[in-house]
Amino acid sequence: MGFVPSGDTHDPRPTGKLIAARWKHGHLRLVLLSVILSFAMTILFLMLLHGASAMSVTVVDGGKSTVIQTRNSDVQSLLEEHSISVGPYDELSAPLATPLSDGSTIVIDRAVGVTLLADGKNAVEYTTEETVKDVLASKNLSLGTDDRIYPSLDTPVYEGMKIRIVRVKKERKEAQIEVPFTVVEKKDASMEAGMQKVVQTGKQGLVVKQFEKVYEDGNLVSTRMVSKTVSEPAVQKIVAVGTKKKAAVTTLSYKANSEAKTLKLNGETVKVKSVLSNVVLTAYTAGPESTGKDKGDPGYGITASGTTVSEGRTISVDPDVIPLGWWVYIEGIGLRRAEDTGSAIKGKKIDVYFDSESYANKFGTKRGYTVYVIGPVKPSAD
Repeated sequence: MGFVPSGDTHDPRPTGKLIAARWKHGHLRLVLLSVILSFAMTILFLMLLHGASAMSVTVVDGGKSTVIQTRNSDVQSLLEEHSISVGPYDELSAPLATPLSDGSTIVIDRAVGVTLLADGKNAVEYTTEETVKDVLASKNLSLGTDDRIYPSLDTPVYEGMKIRIVRVKKERKEAQIEVPFTVVEKKDASMEAGMQKVVQTGKQGLVVKQFEKVYEDGNLVSTRMVSKTVSEPAVQKIVAVGTKKKAAVTTLSYKANSEAKTLKLNGETVKVKSVLSNVVLTAYTAGPESTGKDKGDPGYGITASGTTVSEGRTISVDPDVIPLGWWVYIEGIGLRRAEDTGSAIKGKKIDVYFDSESYANKFGTKRGYTVYVIGPVKPSAD
């Protein structure tokens, strides 16, 4: 008889439940792997999509350039995203609503404050211009031919700069100046001594001078003569003076009275050489009405004795009556010195010098004066 073992000799046949469990376990791992792979692919896709939508935009702010990655669609959104503010005087190269695209460039010109001094105004202006010339153009300020600008037009603009315009105005003025004629005496042997005759009438000349006045910002700063033209030349007055001796020469001699050989001046006794009575007094000045000379002419104010005229001292005399250089005392006038002569001063006639032309005219002609001729030494008593 054969032996039959009591235990199982082979694997038991799997049941339906076991098969289902095994299938479920294997497919679950596949499902998990599929989910994980799908999630990774989604993330990768989103990343690729994100990278594809970003744009490179260049922002030049005040000369400094920066490249920005952005997904914003317009200029305003980009500036707000990066907190870039634009001032009221700054200039933006594109309006805020301008759409952005990859490679776009946005330029921001920053305004600076400059002080503008022109035409009486002192104001701070904000500008984005690069040079002084550009600032003037933007403010509609023009320069005249003679105006000056500080600093120069090609100077770059910077914060706090001062720009000053000096307005220069030049004016031409014309002045007509009368030139007095001179008096020339010519000796004439055909006329008796002491006689005079006007041979040629004098005529005043006329000089036209042009002056240039320069004003800076309305203030006169200089005046200069730019031209001088003789419009009408002066004509000399020529006087013929007789030199012919008279047939009978009369010598004038004035002697002091025996009781009048001394003179009391301020309590001091002064000796006199002679006394002249009934002397005629007139007056003259150094100006053209008396001498025919004006200031600046050769010999102006110089007497026949070589001295310079002086009010209170100088008189013009006939040297045959009162020698040049001698002192006299004129009653009512005072001490005077004979320093000058004149063609019309003959005999007992004295021309008293005054600085003022108007006073000399008012002096007129005075008669009946007594004159004490003292000598070449001035008395000590004044």
